[in-house]
Amino acid sequence: CQEHGVSDTDQLTLVGAVRFGQAYVGPRKKGPVGACSRATARNALHAWACALRTLGISAPPWLQPRKAVVLAPLLEAYCHHRRSQCGIADATLLRDIATARSFLTLSRERGKSVGKIVVADIDAFVSALAERLSKHSVADRCSSLRSFPRFLRMAGRIRHDLAASVLAPRIHVAERPPRAMAWSDVRRILRAIPKSDPPGKRDFAMLLLMATYGLGAAEVLGLRIEDIDFKSEVIRARRPKTGVRIELPLLSPVAKALSAYLQAERPRPVCSRQVFLRSNMPYEPLTSAAIRHRIRLYAGNAGVSAPMIGCHAFRHSHASRQVDAGANLKVVSDILGHRSPSSTSVYVRVAIHRLRMVALPVPR
Repeated sequence: CQEHGVSDTDQLTLVGAVRFGQAYVGPRKKGPVGACSRATARNALHAWACALRTLGISAPPWLQPRKAVVLAPLLEAYCHHRRSQCGIADATLLRDIATARSFLTLSRERGKSVGKIVVADIDAFVSALAERLSKHSVADRCSSLRSFPRFLRMAGRIRHDLAASVLAPRIHVAERPPRAMAWSDVRRILRAIPKSDPPGKRDFAMLLLMATYGLGAAEVLGLRIEDIDFKSEVIRARRPKTGVRIELPLLSPVAKALSAYLQAERPRPVCSRQVFLRSNMPYEPLTSAAIRHRIRLYAGNAGVSAPMIGCHAFRHSHASRQVDAGANLKVVSDILGHRSPSSTSVYVRVAIHRLRMVALPVPR
């Protein structure tokens, strides 16, 4: 930076670090360094930028803010309608906008304007989805699409409400069992976590919470420091879909795992009140994708293979084990945060030991 006459602090961004890595040749001057060394230098500069901010020194944001997506006037009006009239979540709104944009794109390719959309255009869109998506994904997109023709009718852009013409594939709730693993496999994965090496204590605490209480990734990541009451032996979780908070007993193994992580591995000082943070700077809350990656890593180390291994597999394994052990379905439903008992009854189909008790004898 001194050689080029630029401010070193102003260059502490991802763009500046990448530019430096591409130009750096090292003290031996044998040419550009390898990709691995460039990545190491980039991470080191990122940590240096975070350290400056911690010391109170002004530094530019590492990532430039994303430019706002400019929507067409029709989609902008649809977005405003969905946000103000329906009060939907941001993630659902993004899905609805993406579905409506794809539908409009296909209609233009077919030479149809918005005012001339008919049922055949909707059928063509659903058929195009079915060629590249699963049946469940197509049903989800159809559910998202129905609100768009309804909005077009309310806005006077089409003469008839075509929402009822969006026919999704029929999904049977119980057509396949939950993605549950054998409890022995869950224990093997937990034992494969090296708790002596970071971030082993963090990962063990997260996976133990999912295995013990059936918590999902969003519920584990949503835990805050004040949600863990060691004195009263209570842990409070918030259901992300319903917003309902539930108090669970803080069992001794879970309390021990959380205490070990908070005392030995959790970064400090840090402003975030989230319990589980990244082990490297910047110390931000983890994502569900990070938990899924860690689960698959430890499952591979333990030699556990299954069609689906992830956060929900732990949740399903917990529920199936409780039902297999004879736990009351209402209690299991409350712990899992299910509104309807039918959501919990699906786990009875994979409770093998309990099913053997009700099987009829085979006639000879």
